[in-house]
Amino acid sequence: AVIVQCWALYTPSPPGDPTGLPLDKVVHLLLFGGVGLLGVLAGVPRRWLLLGLVAQAFISEAIQARALADRGGDFGDLAADLVGAALGVGLGTLLVRRSQTLAGRGHDAG
Repeated sequence: AVIVQCWALYTPSPPGDPTGLPLDKVVHLLLFGGVGLLGVLAGVPRRWLLLGLVAQAFISEAIQARALADRGGDFGDLAADLVGAALGVGLGTLLVRRSQTLAGRGHDAG
């Protein structure tokens, strides 16, 4: 997931969006949400995971604004990154807790 995220964030010339819809914001949300969700499920400590995702969000927008000629930093993308990270980590946390609760119930019943 991190490799896909980095490819999408640092590709010099991303594919265009012919629809005119803000699909790039959805992509940013999904990229950061996916890494957040999978990170929690993989057992990465949430505090470090969120710190890394927040850093990646700010760094990637700065690099896009300054170092990639066909890209530009965008506060809307940054917001989508941060919301996606929070949603992914939140959903992952809920799934882990639910799994632990269900496993505890199954163990008590047996």
